[in-house]
Amino acid sequence: MVIYKRVSDLQSFLTPYKEANKKIGFVPTMGALHEGHLSLLKAAKQECDIVVASVFVNPTQFNNPSDLEKYPRMPQKDADLLEQNGCDVMFLPEVEDIYPAQYQTLHLDLSPVDEVMEGKYRPGHFDGVVNVVSRLFDIVQPNKAYFGRKDFQQVAVIRAMTKKLNLGVEIIACDTVREEGGLAMSSRNLRLNEAQKKEALVIYQSLIQAKKMAQENSPTTTLAYLIDALGQSTLELEYAEVVNPETLLPLTDEWIDGATACVVAYCGDVRLIDNMELI
Repeated sequence: MVIYKRVSDLQSFLTPYKEANKKIGFVPTMGALHEGHLSLLKAAKQECDIVVASVFVNPTQFNNPSDLEKYPRMPQKDADLLEQNGCDVMFLPEVEDIYPAQYQTLHLDLSPVDEVMEGKYRPGHFDGVVNVVSRLFDIVQPNKAYFGRKDFQQVAVIRAMTKKLNLGVEIIACDTVREEGGLAMSSRNLRLNEAQKKEALVIYQSLIQAKKMAQENSPTTTLAYLIDALGQSTLELEYAEVVNPETLLPLTDEWIDGATACVVAYCGDVRLIDNMELI
């Protein structure tokens, strides 16, 4: 595996692959890698000729400066994991490489997918996501890019952005990888102690029960159960929604294929996000 920190060095390395029409796979991450990230890498390796993984903690998508400061950073461990799992290229840029002085901030209207849920509770978050991902796509110019379904809304926003900008990158969404017991794998889980990890299992357990309830109840009734179950737990529920998988707008009376429950809750000061397809 080779490691590049500068945009020009990475692009020079990738040029011969592009000229030979080799398929470039891309796995953008914020580091603190776990099995979820490695599943994306594995999928990319199966489908592409060369795989690039980036590790960059993007400051523009954090609403809370404390959250940005506490976000785990372990570049050497990440590099070792990527190499052990067959990654070809690690891109490890600094903020000034992603956002140089002449960078023009993108402002896209992707409504409604960027306005609901995370868009409502974390204003500006998806502006940061759109800018960093579009910038990384511009640098790497991949054929396929791989994201985890755990960040369900983020995937929808990136699909909408890619279509709007006509970027020609195929967005591949891979299934959520879970810890034993069902907790969705996340770099933020490193900030949970063992007792908190057990408390956090209520998210997965409630989603499983909601999936069962959806077979005989309306979206509204199913959501009411989900809110009640999480409200009675030790977690602090920020929101729960049952949504159309395309528009991310709430469902009320009628189910549609792919209807998805999305949940965000705090365990201590750690913000956890999860979702599950119900129908």
